[in-house]
Amino acid sequence: MAYDADTTTNEIIADATAAGIDLTDRRFVITGASSGLGEESTRALAGAGARITMLARSPEKLDAAAARVREAVPDAQLDFGTVDLAEFSSIRACAAALNDAGDPIDVLINNAGVMACPQGTTADGFEMQFGTNHLGHFLLTALLFPAVQAGADPRIVNLSSGAHSISDVVLDDINFEQSEYDAWEAYGRSKTANALFSRGLAQRFGDSGLVSFSVHPGAIMTELGRHLTDELMEAMMSRAKARAESAGESSGGMHFKSVEAGAATQVWASIAAEAGDRNGSYLADCQFGEPGGNPSSTGFSDYLLDDATTDRLWTLSEELTGASFG
Repeated sequence: MAYDADTTTNEIIADATAAGIDLTDRRFVITGASSGLGEESTRALAGAGARITMLARSPEKLDAAAARVREAVPDAQLDFGTVDLAEFSSIRACAAALNDAGDPIDVLINNAGVMACPQGTTADGFEMQFGTNHLGHFLLTALLFPAVQAGADPRIVNLSSGAHSISDVVLDDINFEQSEYDAWEAYGRSKTANALFSRGLAQRFGDSGLVSFSVHPGAIMTELGRHLTDELMEAMMSRAKARAESAGESSGGMHFKSVEAGAATQVWASIAAEAGDRNGSYLADCQFGEPGGNPSSTGFSDYLLDDATTDRLWTLSEELTGASFG
């Protein structure tokens, strides 16, 4: 089946079902599940019989999202947990509660994030976007990893973005102490880190059966954009145009997706994308990404393939979080 930017979660689920992929009672843990892509992924997967543990900061927003999911899927199997990915103590408490339940995790979708927010720091003193989007998920994944390893055909999906092309990770200046803070630069660094995290997971644990992908969902208007001012929006559109032109495309217009299309790639990554020799890859528009192409669609920057940076990021992340996958 040929997929593209307009493929929806319903199409992915229908094709997976037709191919004999049975999600009945498979357990998915999804961060940022109280709205947007996380909520849509929950709806789609629950509709196919999966059991979903929805994680988010706000219990009230989780309740509201669960009610919306159950309107569409009355028999949805939903569990809940609260976590603030900008606070290590909250992450540890959430992981402890999930681990105490003793259930394997078949798929972990690290979907939550912040985008282009004003300069700030996490509770543990890290730049907010790198600290939340990467370090928070790195710690959560490490703490849940034994449960993931116990899952059937385990997968870990990390939400990256075409905005990774704004910047490689700058491991010697993660807190912008040596450079002026730029909201998009910080976001780009964090999204590169998300992609390299999947690459690192695949390199370290692929031989034991783990599959990990990073995903560019595309441009979707969700709560993620709550910090976007007119100035930041203009900067985003300008960068997208420049990326398209550098990839040899005449139009720099961004293709905005529905939430159903935006969540399709992470659903595909979590249930149907065949890793083969491409474990750890970057996916977009329900396809494997293309190095050097337009990152607003399926292209990605060459530094997502840098093994030395992948290793340095992994080591630094272990040091900063105190986490270990050993």
